[in-house]
Amino acid sequence: MGAMRIAVTGSTGLIGTALVRSLRTDGHEVVRLVRRPARAGDEVEWDPHRQYVDVAGLVGCEGVVNLAGAGVGARRWTDAYRKEIRDSRVLGTAAIAEAVASLDVPPRVLVCGSAIGYYGDTGERAVDEGAPPGDGFLAKMCVEWEEAAAPAEEAGVRTAFARTGLVVARKGGAWGRMFPLFKAGLGGRLGNGRQYWSFIALHDEVAALRHILDTESLSGPVNLTAPDPVTNREVTAAMGRALHRPTVFAVPAPALRIALGELAGDILSSQRVLPARLLESGFSFAFPSVDEAVGAALR
Repeated sequence: MGAMRIAVTGSTGLIGTALVRSLRTDGHEVVRLVRRPARAGDEVEWDPHRQYVDVAGLVGCEGVVNLAGAGVGARRWTDAYRKEIRDSRVLGTAAIAEAVASLDVPPRVLVCGSAIGYYGDTGERAVDEGAPPGDGFLAKMCVEWEEAAAPAEEAGVRTAFARTGLVVARKGGAWGRMFPLFKAGLGGRLGNGRQYWSFIALHDEVAALRHILDTESLSGPVNLTAPDPVTNREVTAAMGRALHRPTVFAVPAPALRIALGELAGDILSSQRVLPARLLESGFSFAFPSVDEAVGAALR
């Protein structure tokens, strides 16, 4: 594809930073939506909570990638922070979708961040994009988050929901917090270690987002997870191998519940999610296995 003008929200986050770098390296023009007055030529002001977007900054954009949202693992889930997790995503997506729909010439594609939390706890059952939403706070939030994009869909914009798994990266995200623990020899399985973790290498996450931008046939939910989800026990073994550290510790489930509060439920729950639509559309993973993904993060 020729050079495009693409707007990105959440551009300072783990995925957004890597996506912006990748797009710019390939000669695309990126406009970053920032939650303060714009200070640079590539910035556009917006305020998810006030539902405000400086729409003029989106003129001429062929694609919009909406990755904004408060960190799910950043703090304890007080009621106030839970509201922040939800509102930052749902209100932010609504604001972007309304802005996109209001343009005389809307972008061709809107890629909205979403999460495999949509499916709830799937146990050992593998699910793809056809599975219904699960139960619990994250599943309900993901449903609302995706529904908030309706104005863009109704305006005829191809809208895709990137249901992202656990992104394997050295710094940032939940995985980034595991590296120092394992490096110190304190890594170990969580609970019984039998829960499935659907991971994706950061490189593949960015490549998949770009694949969605470029692939006209992709709209609706698209799972961004590697093709072979593994159990927490297998993740633990892979981390130990990569860092040459023993992984004899096991963190019992009750200890996790005390340390992590509600987030423990998600770390102990099992999500076995398959990237059916990515694979059908011809996407190929650079780091499909957990060993390759961990190795890529360490390079």
